Amino acid sequence: QVQLVESGGGLVQAGGSLRLSCAASGRTFSSYAMAWFRQAPGKEREFVGRITWSGARIYYADSVKGRFTISRDNAKNTVYLQMNSLKPEDTAVYYCAADRSIVVVTTTPGLWGQGTLVTVSS
Repeated sequence: QVQLVESGGGLVQAGGSLRLSCAASGRTFSSYAMAWFRQAPGKEREFVGRITWSGARIYYADSVKGRFTISRDNAKNTVYLQMNSLKPEDTAVYYCAADRSIVVVTTTPGLWGQGTLVTVSS
C-alpha cells in the first residue's frame, strides 16, 4: 500500500511561486497514476491535474493551465506541483492522490495525502 505525505505549502504573495512535493512510501509507487487536488475554504474539492505512472501524459484543469506544472521522479518516489504566477484564488489546501487507474485518479482516487496549506496574499 502506498502512503502519501505532502510538503512545501506556505504563505506567498500574489505572483510568486511555490513547489509542493508529495512523497510516497512503498515499492509500487511507479505503477500509480498521481493527481493533485485542492480545496479552498468553504468550497468543494477541485481537481488540479494528473500525471500517468510514466510521466508521459499530464493533464491540467483550465484554472491552472499554463501556471502549474506536475512532474514526478519515480526513483525518489515523489511527485511535484510547481505553482507559478500564483493568485489569491489559488489559496487552498492542496492534496496529492494516487490510483492505479489514470481515469479513476482524476475523480475518486483511492489514496490521499493529508494535505498542505497554500495561502496567497494579495
